Amino acid sequence: MKEIVETQNAPAAIGTYSQAVKHGNTLYISGQIPLDPSSMEVVSEDIREQINQVFSNLSAICQAAEVSLNDTIKFNVYLTDLSHFPIVNECMALILDQPYPARAAVEVSALPKGVSVEVEAIVALPQNVL
Repeated sequence: MKEIVETQNAPAAIGTYSQAVKHGNTLYISGQIPLDPSSMEVVSEDIREQINQVFSNLSAICQAAEVSLNDTIKFNVYLTDLSHFPIVNECMALILDQPYPARAAVEVSALPKGVSVEVEAIVALPQNVL
């Protein structure tokens, strides 16, 4: 059985998907782009600000599911320019505790709204959250 997770502290889903879905002991968070949740506008052209906003959105969804971003098992990172990967590493090191989750990072030709980064997450749910 699946349970939908939604919060106003992250961008609303635009289309036929949910912000996140709980299933079993896992939370699956849809790809987040650097939108400000209140305005639904891209926060900045600056890649560092975009990355920070994406992780802020992911964190807000985790909070709505009563878990922490540190409970993430795996991130999938999509960048329109793979040369920004070191900045992703820097931002993640400031946000997350060790040991770090698994991660994939790929360069893509385009992302929604012309942003430079999108990140999705798979998060472990503690037994008491189910």
